[in-house]
Amino acid sequence: MKRNFMLYLAVFVCLIIVLSACGGTAQPTQPAPAPVAEPASTPEPTPDPEPEPQTGTITLATTTSTEDSGLLDFILPNFTEVTGWDIRVISVGTGAALQLGRDGEADVLLVHARTEEDRFVAEGYAERRHDVMYNDFVIVGPSDGAIAHNDDIEATFMAILDGNLPFVSRGDNSGTHIRELQIWESLNVSPEDNTNYIEVGQGMGATLGMTVEMDAFTLTDRATWLAYPDVGNLVIVCEGNELLLNPYGVMVVSTTEHPVGAQAFIDWITNPATQQLISTFGVAEFGQPLFFPEA
Repeated sequence: MKRNFMLYLAVFVCLIIVLSACGGTAQPTQPAPAPVAEPASTPEPTPDPEPEPQTGTITLATTTSTEDSGLLDFILPNFTEVTGWDIRVISVGTGAALQLGRDGEADVLLVHARTEEDRFVAEGYAERRHDVMYNDFVIVGPSDGAIAHNDDIEATFMAILDGNLPFVSRGDNSGTHIRELQIWESLNVSPEDNTNYIEVGQGMGATLGMTVEMDAFTLTDRATWLAYPDVGNLVIVCEGNELLLNPYGVMVVSTTEHPVGAQAFIDWITNPATQQLISTFGVAEFGQPLFFPEA
């Protein structure tokens, strides 16, 4: 009996030793540590756009009549004095001035072809057209009496066409050229039926110069006519007709990079003080204003 007890004890001891050799008591598994989220990077703040300078240079695209008549030299120094803005002038026909606006090459337009100006606004190139001033067109021609002085523009044009009289057209899609074509169209005739009708593609001053040389007829704005230095044998043969009214408008081009300066020009030229200044231009020299304020 004692022998059996000793045998059981030996087996028990061996079992304890084997279990100890296999690693002993198992330890509980620790969960893997959760990844530590890196702090989100803070985006760089977007800088505010730099405010537009309150002075600088704007570009004005305008007609040859405002340049050739001397109006711009008369009034623009006041613009710079009052606003601090300088102004660069591009003097072309109204059609070319409007195209400069479409091409983003001008900040402000001062032109005189109302139907084309309204189209410019409708196309979104300007938000609004502002009235500025007006004068009128006249027909000038030889003083030999081929056409007596009158106020009937349609009869005058028909006399030029029927008599095959020399007529010099600007032919440059300017406000003056557009008005001339509108008058021919209202008569349902083509000016080119006159073999002495020529288009020169020039500004008003150059067109008048050629008209003087040819002793011909042409349509001109009154301001350029009065300011032209030598009109030769030419006189006014037709004036005072409603179709000869010539309004001017001003517009800020939508794509301007100088909205402050462009708006400063609009505010200045439509201001009563500038309108009064416009009304005095030409009075001392010609005894009458060359432009009449309309803002």
